[in-house]
Amino acid sequence: MQQYLQNKKGLVQGVFDKVYNKYDLMNDIMSLGVHKFWKKNLINMMNPSINQNLIDVACGTGDIAKLFLNHVNYNSHITCVDPNEGMIKKGKEKLNEFKHLKWIISSAENLPIDNNKFDFYTISFGLRNTKNLDKTLKEAYRVLKPGGRFLCLEFSKIHNSSLDLIYKTYSKFIPVIGKIIVGEKEPYEYLIRSIENFVNQDELIDLMRQNNFEKCIYRNLSGGIVSIHSGWKI
Repeated sequence: MQQYLQNKKGLVQGVFDKVYNKYDLMNDIMSLGVHKFWKKNLINMMNPSINQNLIDVACGTGDIAKLFLNHVNYNSHITCVDPNEGMIKKGKEKLNEFKHLKWIISSAENLPIDNNKFDFYTISFGLRNTKNLDKTLKEAYRVLKPGGRFLCLEFSKIHNSSLDLIYKTYSKFIPVIGKIIVGEKEPYEYLIRSIENFVNQDELIDLMRQNNFEKCIYRNLSGGIVSIHSGWKI
């Protein structure tokens, strides 16, 4: 497991260099649109207030930022971080009416951000793609204010055997869909492997606690296909 989690930077960068242009479309197709429900659940669990600020890491094209702004009636500052320049470009185009968003090209392990700066840190479907989980969690803790909250939305482990079989069967078709829509099969083969090899819900809770987060909990969505993990900097 640990060997798999290391030395992924070049591979992950290559994957998203190939898919960023149709990233949103493929998210809709692969999840049958359910990713929007999952992301809304993340915002509802967060329940931010006006003027609280957010750093969204592995932001993709800015879905979480837009939902956050909708929730607080556009009265907050958000920093969107992604290692892929193409993703940042697409996000800026998609959310060009929101001039108070800040966009940064950076890895999750080395954020160019001051200490104790944010009320919320989110990472959605990106934690499993980081090179080093411990460094990523340490950086999340560092940039949060005391009293700040970490939330991670990520693919997880299904405990129901029938649902797990259905999900794994469906997953086998995702690279084929990627080939048809994007013209590339390999990036989606990687994404399926990354889900299969990622830590389970309880293992992620343990890692969060080891990196000083407190009041750590998780909530399964869609039978555990994904889960939301939450922890506090106290």
